[in-house]
Amino acid sequence: MSAVINETKSKQAPVAAKPGAVKNVAIVGATGYTGQELVRLLLQHPEVQIACAASHSNNGKSYASVYPGFQSIADFVCQEGDLAQIASQVDLIFLALPHGQAASKVDATVLEKCKVIDLSADFRLDAAADYKSWYAFEHPQPALLEEAVYGLPELNRIEIASASLIANPGCYATCSILTLAPLVKANLIELDSLVIDAKSGVSGAGRGFDLGVHFNECNESIKAYKVGCHRHTPEIEQVLAVLAGQSFCTSFTPHLVPMNRGILVTAYAKLASKISQAEILEIYRAFFKDEPFVRLFTPQSGTYSIPETRFVKGSNFCDIGLTVDARTNRVIAVGAIDNLVKGAAGQAIQNMNLLFGWAEATGLQQAPIFPA
Repeated sequence: MSAVINETKSKQAPVAAKPGAVKNVAIVGATGYTGQELVRLLLQHPEVQIACAASHSNNGKSYASVYPGFQSIADFVCQEGDLAQIASQVDLIFLALPHGQAASKVDATVLEKCKVIDLSADFRLDAAADYKSWYAFEHPQPALLEEAVYGLPELNRIEIASASLIANPGCYATCSILTLAPLVKANLIELDSLVIDAKSGVSGAGRGFDLGVHFNECNESIKAYKVGCHRHTPEIEQVLAVLAGQSFCTSFTPHLVPMNRGILVTAYAKLASKISQAEILEIYRAFFKDEPFVRLFTPQSGTYSIPETRFVKGSNFCDIGLTVDARTNRVIAVGAIDNLVKGAAGQAIQNMNLLFGWAEATGLQQAPIFPA
């Protein structure tokens, strides 16, 4: 994966073309939580039409029978996902599949026919050996790791625009990296002191059946999980290392909280030297200048000077706030995103917009939903 950082339709009922539509897209894995979020957002995008919604588990079913909220909005039929066939019929494929599946399906032949945005982790890491260590499988396409571009627009905008294969970042990684990038880039912190505490809503676990996400198992409780071994750890370290100009390790601990969606990251690090909160905020303002989806919370924000997940729900925003604890000489940075939007589908569409030369915010200007 590029580590450079810069500022099938036989069963498919065709979807009515939108005025001015220029690109056909496919969603493989369309009935998972991320897939349905892609459908929801793409139906509002003025430049695309969904030409294929592929779902192995729901093959032959109407999309609205799986998600009744799409009645009279998305009247297409799900089909099996033969990637080679789909690739010859569309301009772009969104892959919203479980980890390990995309790597075995995407190859040079597919990429010659269309562009691919993979929302799993299969092309995010630089080294094939890391997949054996963190994901417990041998990567079948190591050569494609060199070709894939890490799809975090705020850092890789130029590379994304000319890519054929985009590795959409993980939700925890997106929030963690954006929250910390200015601190790391400006050498403001002692890297070995960095601790990332992250919390996610239950939708982050996907739509599959798992005892740990049953209502009675997770409601009225909060738990840490995969402590010291979560798969987003190498992804976070890999990107931040490029910004820092050196490799380092961090402590990353995710938690499951009983809410539907959202991620909150609270990161702690010892400051390398004395610096005020106001000075750090100016560095953040400069770093994220003109970024359409990064919002800074400041003391001037009033009562709500630190981000909350409810302020980003349903939107593509990443909200960031921070404070300096002068007593311990630590900076505490807080970031919030919707894990299904900026953490997955929304960011994938942001990447699509860059690929096709459209305004980056096209189809992504929904305000957060509150209350929800």
